[in-house]
Amino acid sequence: MDRVEHWEHVYATRQVAEVSWYERRPATSLSLVEALDLPRDAGIVDIGGGASALVDELVAAGFRDLTVLDVSSTALELARARLAASSGAEAAAAVHWVAADVCRWEPGRRFDLWHDRAVFHFLVDPADRARYRSTVGAAVAPGGHVVMATFAADGPTTCSGLPVARYDATELASELGPAFDLAESRRELHTTPAGTAQSFTWVVLRRRHDRTRRVSRR
Repeated sequence: MDRVEHWEHVYATRQVAEVSWYERRPATSLSLVEALDLPRDAGIVDIGGGASALVDELVAAGFRDLTVLDVSSTALELARARLAASSGAEAAAAVHWVAADVCRWEPGRRFDLWHDRAVFHFLVDPADRARYRSTVGAAVAPGGHVVMATFAADGPTTCSGLPVARYDATELASELGPAFDLAESRRELHTTPAGTAQSFTWVVLRRRHDRTRRVSRR
């Protein structure tokens, strides 16, 4: 079963509020995004947004340039329908819903913020991580930010039947390479709907501005 089939099966057979990563309100994500004080026309992409409520909260906060990417079209449809019911069909239509594998996605534009809660830790293949880094490099504008969360070093070793990688903040920041500086890190203890505690590492990374060639003075 490939990635698309796996996640389509998950969302087709389980209720959203039952999956281990479910959050009624994505408080840590919102806290970190709010701290960046982005303009309301900032371009934001939520990687693996799936059925997450983050897009609802961002719409409610007044953000107007939102993209939600997930490998599961079923998850995206759940989110789109929920947003339409709560905020109206026009609000849901204004969001860009992208069904794609982030490791094979070609963004076609730059974003001010890349948000990823719990996608990167599924990339246990170094080749997938390399493709992810390449996509981040193509998608995040100079001066833009990455807000990312993975399981912490003492977090689970598997999730939804798949193996995961675990990171501390330094390790996670280094995965994206020298073009990104670590601006902030946090540790979160997430409680699943089943009542299990899961340790997460969060980082906020800022992309350096492109280097300009220095003119020598003689």
